[in-house]
Amino acid sequence: MTRSITALAATCLFLSTDAFAPPKTSQHHRHSPSRNHSSLNDKKKSTTGGGGGGFGGGFGTKSSSSSTSSNKKKNTPARGKSGRADLLSALNDDDASSKKTKAEKSFSRTFVKSEQEQILNDLAARSSTTAIGRAVAKSPHYNTPDMDPFWQLLPSLISTKFPSASDEDLRRVAGMVEHSLGVGKLDEDVVNDPWRPHEELHAYLPGMGETQPFMDPGQLELCRLMSENYEVIKKEYEALLEERFTPRGKDRFQSVTSMNYESGWKTMVLFYNGHRIKDFPYHLCPVTTRILETVPLAGRIAGFNRQQPQSGIPLHSDGNNMWLTCQMGINVPPEIINENGESVPAAHIRVGPETRHWKAGECLLYDTTYEHETFNAHPTEERVVLHVDFFNILKMTKLEIEVLQYIYEMREQFMKAEGVAKVGAQVL
Repeated sequence: MTRSITALAATCLFLSTDAFAPPKTSQHHRHSPSRNHSSLNDKKKSTTGGGGGGFGGGFGTKSSSSSTSSNKKKNTPARGKSGRADLLSALNDDDASSKKTKAEKSFSRTFVKSEQEQILNDLAARSSTTAIGRAVAKSPHYNTPDMDPFWQLLPSLISTKFPSASDEDLRRVAGMVEHSLGVGKLDEDVVNDPWRPHEELHAYLPGMGETQPFMDPGQLELCRLMSENYEVIKKEYEALLEERFTPRGKDRFQSVTSMNYESGWKTMVLFYNGHRIKDFPYHLCPVTTRILETVPLAGRIAGFNRQQPQSGIPLHSDGNNMWLTCQMGINVPPEIINENGESVPAAHIRVGPETRHWKAGECLLYDTTYEHETFNAHPTEERVVLHVDFFNILKMTKLEIEVLQYIYEMREQFMKAEGVAKVGAQVL
């Protein structure tokens, strides 16, 4: 058994402990998976490599390592942890939280291997009848060596983390799981839209309803906060420019996707995969940081994008319908004279059939499942925007977002446990 499978199995055991413990109270509260970015930085390593930058969003369905590899470490009994223990702790072999209650500590004990297996089996049997369990069971590889063990364990993890969530609450999440496993169906409005390359969707939440290329930014508090604080955000960007190099001399502006390398687009990433970047100088951009953290950041990027003169991002679409993108103009190049002698904006973005232009201090809100492209035609001046990818709070419930944040977090940790150096392209 690979290290990741062992870690996840142990985690499932730890998370299920409360389910098999004598009841401690008559009240049951669902543990919120909302992210505390500071504590996450203490527990896992962030990276700015791999995918992201608005060009991803799916889950792989194949196991990232051979299922036949063996674990040659000496088998040591796993220690029981609280049912609300964080999966990150189990994957990282952290000690149990120091904040456990006396009752929780009193239940902790050493499980022998047979007890571990029995608890895991019982939990798997119970979770198999849930909406997520039924979705996973539809995979043609279910309960075979070809099944990615992450998905095999997912019903148990979700049932333990969100014990109060009903099948109806998780109906659309179950549809996302089915699509990720290759057995789901796309809604007709997606398939019939010529501007949305549905064959490129690799992370899909069904039932999202009608959408459009550009949306009214006035719908979101995020956009209002960004525009109202434009001058402060611009000054914070300029302060970051002064500290753009790390102590080791590495430029914080990076091409975060393969598409960017030849497209003249680089990003100073403030958040990657939804969490903060280790050792980033957040003290230089406190207002920008607080504003970005007012929305559930998605598993792509949030940061400052620079588009060089006479360059642009080629036509493409992103494969995730659960996320929206907002961009605010920071430095927008002046107008240029076209071949007809007319004064026109130098930088534009086309999403589907619509073309828009950035303006300093104003936001563009759009759906990246539509084909889109950008270009900065100015001969000498770059275009800079504040870019943020976030879960679609206009169409998704708070619980759906929390569950999906948890799934993405666990998927990333699972792949890191498998030894994947750069998880961005695989997770996103």
